[in-house]
Amino acid sequence: MSRASKLTFAATGLGTAGIVYFVHWSQEQEKAAMHKGVERDMEKQRIRQERRADFEIQKKLEEEYRKLQNVPNSLGESSGGNKNGQGS
Repeated sequence: MSRASKLTFAATGLGTAGIVYFVHWSQEQEKAAMHKGVERDMEKQRIRQERRADFEIQKKLEEEYRKLQNVPNSLGESSGGNKNGQGS
């Protein structure tokens, strides 16, 4: 083989190895990025479940407190017939 053909063969081999390495590295990076997305989604779901549980606890506590106390509704409805804002 001539010197030019040996250099061409070596350059082609190194180029191919470089491309294979780059593609492998790129796939690993994409896989890691996708996995981080899954972890992020799982964390969001966990937080959502915690908030839902806290809301349910607060709802039960509110119901208990409303049974124990005469508390007006938080929507601005008054519990009595007095409409001028003065207490009895």
